[in-house]
Amino acid sequence: MHSNPKIRVIIFEDNSHLRDSLYFLVNTSKEFECIAAYPDTRQALHNVQQLKPDVIITDIEMPGMNGIDTTRIIKKEFPDMKILVLTVFDDKERIFQALCAGGSGYLLKNSSPEQILQALVDTYKGGSPLSPSVAKLVVQFFQLNMPDAVPDDYDLTLKEKELLLCLVDGKSYKMIADKMNISIETVKTHIKNIYRKLHVNSSHEAVAKVLKQRLL
Repeated sequence: MHSNPKIRVIIFEDNSHLRDSLYFLVNTSKEFECIAAYPDTRQALHNVQQLKPDVIITDIEMPGMNGIDTTRIIKKEFPDMKILVLTVFDDKERIFQALCAGGSGYLLKNSSPEQILQALVDTYKGGSPLSPSVAKLVVQFFQLNMPDAVPDDYDLTLKEKELLLCLVDGKSYKMIADKMNISIETVKTHIKNIYRKLHVNSSHEAVAKVLKQRLL
C-alpha cells in the first residue's frame, strides 16, 4: 500500500532563521513537505509555475516585492492557489489588504508551531485560519462598516446563495460539498461563478461584500 502523498509547501520569508525553522517544521510533519524556501518573492510567479505547490506560506515585508502584491499576482494566475500569510503585522490595513489580495488565512508570527501546522491543514482544506486578534479585528470592522445598501442579489442562484452562506460560516470546500451533497469540483465551479458575479477575487472579498451589502 502506498501512503498518501504529502501536501507540497513553498515558503517566502526573508528572515533566514525563521525560514529555516519553518522549513524544518513543515518537513518534520506527517502531512506536509517543504519543496522550496525563498528569501524573497522576486521570482515568485516563476517559482510557483515550476513547482506547483499545494500551499504557499508568505511573509508581508520582504525585499523586492511585498507579500501582499505577490499574493495578488499569484492569485491572478492561479485562482485556486492556497496562500497563508504569516507576519508580525496585526494592523487593520495590512490584514485587509492581504485578505482582499486573495490570502487564504492570516497568522501572526507569535503563533505556536502547532498553530502554524494546523493553519496549514485548514488552508489546504479550503478554510480561512486567522489568529484570534486578527479575527477580532475582522469582526469589529464588519460591525463598524455596515452601511445601509440597496439590495442587489447580483443574479445569484439559490444554490450560489446557499454556498455563500456556507462561506460566511467559514466552512471549507469539503464541508460545503458534504452539506450541499455535491462534489468539491462542483463547489469550485459555483465559487468561480460567484466571484465573477460579485466582481471579487477571493472568499474574503465575497464574504465582505455579502456582509456589507446584506445580500443574504
